[in-house]
Amino acid sequence: MHWHSLTSVSDVHDLIERSRVVPCLILKHSTRCPISSMAKHRLELGWDLEPDTVETYYLDLIRYREVSNFIADTFEIPHESPQALLIKGGVCVYDASHLDIRVDELRAA
Repeated sequence: MHWHSLTSVSDVHDLIERSRVVPCLILKHSTRCPISSMAKHRLELGWDLEPDTVETYYLDLIRYREVSNFIADTFEIPHESPQALLIKGGVCVYDASHLDIRVDELRAA
């Protein structure tokens, strides 16, 4: 997987526009949480989607909590950690948290 970093609200605006061309996955990750590390690892191990099918974005929500809050407000999805959001056409079409984050469900979405 090739992760693009999200570090600002401007990055999220760019992601929303990009999602009109290709679906974009946001992974909100806590670097202090073992469940978050496990969910990220499972996602990476099972990832078999081509880069032109879905672009992947990583948010270190400990360092960039304001960006995480902006994402929650923008897509009207309560904040969780870890959390995956699939953005397509500027809207969130899939969200999951903790160990419910699964590649097969992302593929279906």
